Amino acid sequence: MKRIKPILLAFLFIIPFLYSCQEGTDVVESGTYQGTIDEVEPEKSEIYVKTDDNQRLELYFTESTTLTRNGETVAFDQLKEGGKVEVEVEKVGQRLDPIAVRILE
Repeated sequence: MKRIKPILLAFLFIIPFLYSCQEGTDVVESGTYQGTIDEVEPEKSEIYVKTDDNQRLELYFTESTTLTRNGETVAFDQLKEGGKVEVEVEKVGQRLDPIAVRILE
């Protein structure tokens, strides 16, 4: 029983530390932004975009989000980390809804 207390105590300090290490996201005003995809989560239809002005946007695709390259509609699997994109977003409270995502490369 004496060994369990130090282990539990260590977890109480480690868990908040791990959460603080996660990279945060920013909420910006509605508009159009260019940047680079720094994370793609296909199972959630979600991407993270680092904008040219160094903001990180968390974008969950909706049924109405359009995804295009050279004016042609493409599938979500065309999004790759490091890819350049232009995103049109609408601010809804503290959430950003992607209206359109255009692959630039």
